[in-house]
Amino acid sequence: MKAYRLRPGAGISNLQVADIQTPVPAPHEVLIKTHAASLNYRDLMFARGDYINLKDEPLVPLGDGAGEVIAVGARVTRFKPGDRVIHSYFSGWIDGAPDPVKTSGSFGVHIDGVLAESFIAHEQTLVRIPSYLSYAEAATLSCAGTTAWNALFVDGGLQPGSTILLQGTGGVSIIALQLAKAAGLRAIITSSSDEKLERARALGADATINYRKQPEWQEEARRLTDGRGVDLTVEVGGAGTLTRSLAATRMGGTVSVIGGLAGFGGTPIEPVALLRNYIRLSGFMVGSRAMLEDLARFMEASRIRPVIDREFAFEEAQLAYEHLKAGRHFGKVVIRGVR
Repeated sequence: MKAYRLRPGAGISNLQVADIQTPVPAPHEVLIKTHAASLNYRDLMFARGDYINLKDEPLVPLGDGAGEVIAVGARVTRFKPGDRVIHSYFSGWIDGAPDPVKTSGSFGVHIDGVLAESFIAHEQTLVRIPSYLSYAEAATLSCAGTTAWNALFVDGGLQPGSTILLQGTGGVSIIALQLAKAAGLRAIITSSSDEKLERARALGADATINYRKQPEWQEEARRLTDGRGVDLTVEVGGAGTLTRSLAATRMGGTVSVIGGLAGFGGTPIEPVALLRNYIRLSGFMVGSRAMLEDLARFMEASRIRPVIDREFAFEEAQLAYEHLKAGRHFGKVVIRGVR
């Protein structure tokens, strides 16, 4: 079968197609024909070699995929050929609290991912695709969708009427906006582009902030909440934005740290600021299969359609990476399966 292979740190230019042997499912494994895969920022980090716990060996990249079951192992009971499925981000985190064992294997960075004609997964890792979604839309849920769900409703524990602050208009922020509005939350979103902010308002954003025009955007977030601050900030910037996120969040609120687009080092955080304001600084990575199942059920009921910025052909994978790297996307960047 055709599959892309990439060594951590080798760079996007070394993403190459190879012919490799089609995997054969073990007794509890499922073979899935890849119909679509989507990119996340961590895939750029893998290409640069600065993601966590990387091995110095080439892998099939990407960890957000959707496809059709084409073969099952002898003891598989949860799925059959023809089922449409997505996989959870971590191969071993099914339910409950995370631990080092559950989170040790992530598709596309620690084990082979989905940028191939087909991929293999344990049956316990898989979830059925909501009936109304296309494969391209479904391919956004494993990483970005589950991360947003966890941030808002599991780790965040938000209730209708809460106010959230979202940074930028990438995959996690946009699907978080869609989930928030479907659940009755108030959403404020930032961007450097007025055009993107207008699109965010069309999706239901209650207020928008252009951080180029208002570099002290935390003050505007305070003003938009009558000086109180937001209940939860979904922090994707890292070192470049964390201090402002803390300042934008109300006393007793939460800052959910899910990314580091501006880097992770050198962030000056004064512990007294956390203590004085009772702010909870919460870090996590994506979520469990159970969270993905809850997300799928919520989407089935609410009929949310994930926003696809652009779809690329399988042969255009490098262009898809470059498009994500350029940062001009709104929502998710998707690569179609082999035609």
